[in-house]
Amino acid sequence: MSKEQFERYLTRAAQSVSGTEQDNQNAQTQAAVTRLREQFGTANVYGKPARSILNPASGYIRAYDFTLNPYRGCQYGCSYCYATAFSPNQAMRDDWGNWVIIKENAADLIAKELDRWQSKHDRPPSIYMSTVTDPYQPIECRERLTRSLLEAMLARPPEQQPTLVVQTRSPMVVRDLDLLHRFDRVRVNLSIPTGSDAVRRDFEPRSPSIAARLQTLAKIRYTAPLESRLRLSATVTPFLPTFGSLPGASGRRSNPAGSDDLDRDDLDRFARALACADRVVFQPFHRGGGGRLAATTREAAIALRAKYADWYDREADYGQCLREKLKRYAPDIEILDGAEGFGYA
Repeated sequence: MSKEQFERYLTRAAQSVSGTEQDNQNAQTQAAVTRLREQFGTANVYGKPARSILNPASGYIRAYDFTLNPYRGCQYGCSYCYATAFSPNQAMRDDWGNWVIIKENAADLIAKELDRWQSKHDRPPSIYMSTVTDPYQPIECRERLTRSLLEAMLARPPEQQPTLVVQTRSPMVVRDLDLLHRFDRVRVNLSIPTGSDAVRRDFEPRSPSIAARLQTLAKIRYTAPLESRLRLSATVTPFLPTFGSLPGASGRRSNPAGSDDLDRDDLDRFARALACADRVVFQPFHRGGGGRLAATTREAAIALRAKYADWYDREADYGQCLREKLKRYAPDIEILDGAEGFGYA
């Protein structure tokens, strides 16, 4: 880690604490970040061996046995991301999106931990990858850490290969379709929270475009080999402003100041594009108690709601309209809400 970056983290961490508490935050930063490996885009990339790679699942994904996060931190830095709460300390939480920690020994660990699981159970585990990072964030194109984890899982006998769900917003996932199609029990959840790229640029400006994600959704669906058992979800989570004409409303729609490039038909086009998935999942902003480890929406995203206040006044109407369009274009599509939608089956 560079001396300047380390001192910046320590200074920011110390602004509201003193004495033992400050020492604890310093220790947390040192424990989380071993050495600066490189700068990749806008993010400092650090390397650190992990103690474990499979962690017991809880909360929305408690139906799974484990979560699997190849990285700590995320280069996309979405304004609404609840994962900031799991940063090592407040200073790094405030710097979310500008650092990522590579769990360098992840592939070796997963082989050992799966062996340990199998020695105690007569079934393979279920794994959710990932919950507090994106396994296909930009650094993955260089590190190929997520791919190495898939290879390690597939190296096991077929009856010991885990049930796997992959959560990402990145088109890079298509790189690993050759591996994903080999799993007997696998689902890809592609995060697409809005049909408007103008809205996407407000809430998650570093993330892939909406068009790229919708193209990825179609590519996964329409290039799958006949023998593939891969299941495909679009997760509209959180559901962000997506504009279109509502039944019974005037022809005029909400159009926030400065957003003249919002397309009048994006709601309908969004529904058409999502219809190739076998499941669409909806979820509003996280609500929580606000503690350091609470899964809540960040203040930056909450502030953006004011820009789209007219849309949020009718959020339920827009949501219902999108659901009805989905059913029109894909009568058999599964539409689920919240925790229910994040299951494998």
